[in-house]
Amino acid sequence: MIDRLRCRCFRLPALPVGLIAAGLAGATPSAAQNEPPPILAGQRAVPGTYDTGLDVLHYDIELALPDTASWIVGRVAIRIRSRVSGPGEVVLDFTGLALDSVMLNGTTVDAVLENGRLHVPFGRALNEGDEVVAEVHYRGVPDDGLVLGRNAEGRPSAFVDNWPNRTRFWLPSVDHPSDKATARFTVHAPAAWQVVANGRLVGQPYPTAPGTPGPAEGARRTWNYRTELPHPTYTLVVGGTEMVVNSLGVSACGRAPASPRVDGCVESTTWLYPGSVATASSSFRRAVEMVDFFADVVGPFPYEKLAHVQSATRFGGMENSSAIFYSEQALRSGRNIEGTVSHEIAHQWFGDSVTPEDWSQLWLSEGFATYFGAVFFEYADGIPEFRRRMAAAGERYLTSSDTLLPVVNRDSQDLFDLLNRNSYQKGAWVLHMLRGLVGDEAFFEGIREFYRQHRHDTATTDDFRSAVERASGTDLRWFFDQWLYRPGYPVLEVETGPDPEAGGLQVTLRQVQGTYAPRFRLPVTLELYWGANRERRSVTLRGSEGVFRFPGVPSTARVTVDPDSWILKRLAGGL
Repeated sequence: MIDRLRCRCFRLPALPVGLIAAGLAGATPSAAQNEPPPILAGQRAVPGTYDTGLDVLHYDIELALPDTASWIVGRVAIRIRSRVSGPGEVVLDFTGLALDSVMLNGTTVDAVLENGRLHVPFGRALNEGDEVVAEVHYRGVPDDGLVLGRNAEGRPSAFVDNWPNRTRFWLPSVDHPSDKATARFTVHAPAAWQVVANGRLVGQPYPTAPGTPGPAEGARRTWNYRTELPHPTYTLVVGGTEMVVNSLGVSACGRAPASPRVDGCVESTTWLYPGSVATASSSFRRAVEMVDFFADVVGPFPYEKLAHVQSATRFGGMENSSAIFYSEQALRSGRNIEGTVSHEIAHQWFGDSVTPEDWSQLWLSEGFATYFGAVFFEYADGIPEFRRRMAAAGERYLTSSDTLLPVVNRDSQDLFDLLNRNSYQKGAWVLHMLRGLVGDEAFFEGIREFYRQHRHDTATTDDFRSAVERASGTDLRWFFDQWLYRPGYPVLEVETGPDPEAGGLQVTLRQVQGTYAPRFRLPVTLELYWGANRERRSVTLRGSEGVFRFPGVPSTARVTVDPDSWILKRLAGGL
């Protein structure tokens, strides 16, 4: 996401069209009058809220989007498995919409909706391995999470915008990244629209069945999408409006196991408003190349397709699995957002396929996407361009107030506060420094191993550390502790002069950052040069001060600290 401010596969039986229509019929915009007040978006849940012993396996979602794009009618059948014995109810996140009915395994039950939580009783305690299907029918005007209205070109539109936990505003769900599930979408919308969702389109859009809610006038169609890959709820999306769909080409051929294509490739497409096609297309000129690059460097492309969608997201870009949403205004303006495109494509591997187990681990998503988004330009445009991008990212962090907080922050109650320079820029620099520390071979092997182990699952910082430790044969606890669990960065003061004992050059390094930050353990390269001579020496600074002696080097030699910019730091004294 760019801020603008283990596969569990199965199929639920399809409901008969007549039953679906009957269950959805009778909706009117006035349903909003019966909607309960919404809860506040983005609030972290109390610890233990999602430790229920229940696992959502699949969401079968049906949405009716009227031509006015002002209200919705929804139905979701949620397949749930008990991982332990004992649960007597499932509690779903759901808020701000009117509840029509709730069924469990086809029988109507008395569910309770209060304070943004829908309590669905099972009637008995479940045994380990038991599965149930909870079905919820609802309607109304979403307060958040599904943006309805008119797009930047004045046309009615509907775009889901979930992050961090705003799925609950339009879809009853377990709205937490630790519980990933597969999904099927049935979407009824105006015939003039193009509708996109996660996964692959099943068949072609067809005329909407009689009795399905919506205005009597105007042709309507039904779209069906399905994904048999588990997604975090915050990347489950639907989007629709009048759009022009174009193919960018195929990539990751032979490295896209979820692709439905006979050639085993993944197809990339753009979904743009008609008036934005000319201005927006240039931002995606290397999108296919990006997919190939990440498939080579990280691992197989994880999803069925990759759609790049102009949308009404509040963010500059949102990495929804297989259907990335971008700011409609940015693309309409003609601004080149190729950096955003690279960032969001990298998210398909990190954030979407490998998902942080908890919000406090957000750097595993945003830091990874920021870094690998820049690494693409190292490959495509050369090291100078890569260093320019990393320097800009470092400066954004160094000049922010986020330096006072650690990257892994378990204390923030407002999840939007985690969209900060720690999660993005410092997280990217942690990866860069780790690469410099262990070397390219071990670093990229650690990345690939991390992805192999946690693809389509969740992960923690310790999982990543363990993968790189195995690849490098190095204990890295000290590195992760100082850069991720403690705040700040080193400020280095450098003093050079003659070695008073043995002659030659003496270099003194001091850490002079405030006491809020640790005294970092810093493996650092010094470049020494005098006359026509230029040498590099590796030293390690431990604690507040280190004195390093270089016999045979003139005391007048000049010194450059960290000449290749592998360390996130400030230098005092201009050296």
